[in-house]
Amino acid sequence: MSQQAPAARSDGTSIPHWYDPTGDVLTITEGSGVTVTDDAGKEYLDFCSQLYCANLGHDQESVVEAMADQARQIPYVSSAKSTPIREELAERLAEIAPGDLSHTFLSISGSEANEVAVQLAREYHDAPKVLTRWRSYHGGTYGAGSLTGDPDTRATLENHAATTGAAKFLPPIPRAFDTDDPDELARLAADHLEFVIRNEDPDSIAAILTEPVAGTSGGFPAPPGYFERVRELCDEYDISLIADEVIAGFGRCGDWFGMDTEPVDPDMITFAKGVTGAYAPLAGVIAGPDVGSYVEREGFDLGQTFGGHPVACAAGVAAIDAYTEGPIENVGELEPVLREGLEDLEATHDVVHDVHGRGFLWTVEFADPETGEPFHDPRVDDGDNPVMDVLGAAREDGVLFGGGRPSFQIMVTPPLITSDDQLDRAVSVLDGAIDDVFN
Repeated sequence: MSQQAPAARSDGTSIPHWYDPTGDVLTITEGSGVTVTDDAGKEYLDFCSQLYCANLGHDQESVVEAMADQARQIPYVSSAKSTPIREELAERLAEIAPGDLSHTFLSISGSEANEVAVQLAREYHDAPKVLTRWRSYHGGTYGAGSLTGDPDTRATLENHAATTGAAKFLPPIPRAFDTDDPDELARLAADHLEFVIRNEDPDSIAAILTEPVAGTSGGFPAPPGYFERVRELCDEYDISLIADEVIAGFGRCGDWFGMDTEPVDPDMITFAKGVTGAYAPLAGVIAGPDVGSYVEREGFDLGQTFGGHPVACAAGVAAIDAYTEGPIENVGELEPVLREGLEDLEATHDVVHDVHGRGFLWTVEFADPETGEPFHDPRVDDGDNPVMDVLGAAREDGVLFGGGRPSFQIMVTPPLITSDDQLDRAVSVLDGAIDDVFN
């Protein structure tokens, strides 16, 4: 388990996700703005946005009202039929999507959205393979699990059945290419990707699926120039570039989508989490006119009962309206506050190996200052993990952070409406938690 700390124990019939029977479940009963309250009445700053999705906080009335209005009008329409709220959401998504992305296929979760995008790319290119990064996370179902590079997820899924159809390449991070120089890192990582493409046979590759800014795998942005080269490789070898925006999308990186913070346009994006501000489950794929026209001509004989649920679509339209009223601009204005606070942690704690991120998507990475290696790497080590102890200490002091994949890092992902005072308080609590565990 690497999502939350402490791990979860279930005393009833509901089994938590990422379940660990040795841990202690936190029961949350209320939420307001950036805070949540547990069943004992204790209040916490929600700096994990629950699962990186409560972008608008916990009491956005306009979204709640839109959902109620839609439920009164008609709560459900078959996903094989059309309904006005579904069409309105698709039009709004086309307006804010990068480049010429125009055609939306709605699903329920990010895992399913990634599976749909891959299926569309395979059909369009008539090719079987998809390339994804090691250390990536694209979902926990069998299809999305084949795309995921996180070893814990894939090992769990593959205990009894293999996941197939994807090949892996190294992420553009210093540890993978033994360089801290951004220009050299961009060149080496892109050269490596081309090596993988050529060795896997370009004609067999339908898509490269990658996050514009890594999500739970570490909040790392690509070095300047990297995505330009990836775009060139996709064009040269006729491969679709799919941006997994499940976490990075809807303002978390300081613009509508993470790819808006890079100087290239993808061929498709997948989204979930923030599209409704987490008020209802909704996800999907936005594709460009080439793929969209192909589907309109050839059809697509797959679907899900609750894909594009009308109540969720109403939440999505209302959430887009809410995002236009300041939250995304707030991220841009306050990113320096968060960045500087986390960089101060790196400067004052020798156990903080690195901090990196973009917008309100950041990671604090820990390592032994004498060796530069993680204190505990769950991929190869047994025993206690002090980084999980830091999460627990911060929780005791009233701030919830998330655990990254692998769990030698902590995710800092507050709701987009967070104030500078709340940022300062959360960083101060994290500072104290690091002291408590390591000193």
